[in-house]
Amino acid sequence: MEAMKDGLGHNAVRRIASALSALADSKRVDGFEFQPKTFIEHAVAPLEALELKQRVLHVIDTLHQFLPADFRQSARLLEALPEVWDRGQDNDPLRGFAAWPLIDYIGEHGLDHPEIALETLRRLTALFSAEFAIRPFILRHPSLCQTTFQQWAKDDCEHVRRLVSEGTRPRLPWGIQLKPYIKDPSDNITWLDTLKNDESLYVRRSVANHLNDISKDHPATVIDLCQSWLSSASDEVKWVIKHATRTLVKAGHPEVFKLLGFTPEPRLKDAKLSARHPEIKLGEALEFDFDIVSDSDEEQSLVIDYAIHFLKANGKQNAKVFKWKKLKLAPHCQLTLSKAHKIKAITTRRYYSGIQRLEILINGRPVADTEFDLQT
Repeated sequence: MEAMKDGLGHNAVRRIASALSALADSKRVDGFEFQPKTFIEHAVAPLEALELKQRVLHVIDTLHQFLPADFRQSARLLEALPEVWDRGQDNDPLRGFAAWPLIDYIGEHGLDHPEIALETLRRLTALFSAEFAIRPFILRHPSLCQTTFQQWAKDDCEHVRRLVSEGTRPRLPWGIQLKPYIKDPSDNITWLDTLKNDESLYVRRSVANHLNDISKDHPATVIDLCQSWLSSASDEVKWVIKHATRTLVKAGHPEVFKLLGFTPEPRLKDAKLSARHPEIKLGEALEFDFDIVSDSDEEQSLVIDYAIHFLKANGKQNAKVFKWKKLKLAPHCQLTLSKAHKIKAITTRRYYSGIQRLEILINGRPVADTEFDLQT
């Protein structure tokens, strides 16, 4: 399987050089000459030893050596990039990475010319999302960005509309944290309210992810907002609400279950949970059975998850919640479920031998637990 960093390798550098050569030949900037061979030599020399983000930064530094020193002239070149850009092979999922350094170059070197830089980003974001490049401008020029985003939220291009949401996510993975928006997301909510019904799933998915970010710091704000949307919600907006509240569901926030149409305080009794094998080895499956009985005269709508409290190096436990079932439980009926969860080595978690805990959650609330011994 191709590593992500390979998306910014030799072939990507050659595509960048080809585009810059074409822009130089267009004479958009008087006196600008470009030496593609020398550029390629400088850009690829250390690539093999660098990870993806380091490659982006290195290519940006190389671009700075070859583009005009005056950012306004560089922007005049780059704004025409879509006209000459080789988008790569359709079957290459990493083909967009070649444009990443060209776009982030604007975030690195255009802060003193924000109006020009923002317009350039608007033109280029369809090549590769400008969600990282936009963030320094949000922090340095907040008023200008707020005005700009109001216009972009109604842009004809879905990539520009998505940038309003994705670029302003308070906790965007790999991106600079936007602490003013973490503290007060009211401006964000204004843009998201405009975009929630967007015709593009690409945009609506970003809206959901953005709201999920906000929910980590302002759960009540997100629940109230989603509740206000529900009264006239289309199927598309209901989808946004469902995906925007996933962290709240995992955290067992009581109000979110009512919002999503589940029984807020289910009446249940006689919960029983048992592990079929109290001792397992790493690589084997944790098999367990769960029974519970409805204690209600009405049908109840339930979300059933399970959490494994994995042992850490310091002897404490850390819970990881896994999705399981959504169902309706008839009055006074018994529910019986079984599950096999394979515990295998993964790169993102280290396992430690000893007692771990399994817990069942219904509508976010623990109803039963048991222990098992994992040997690594």
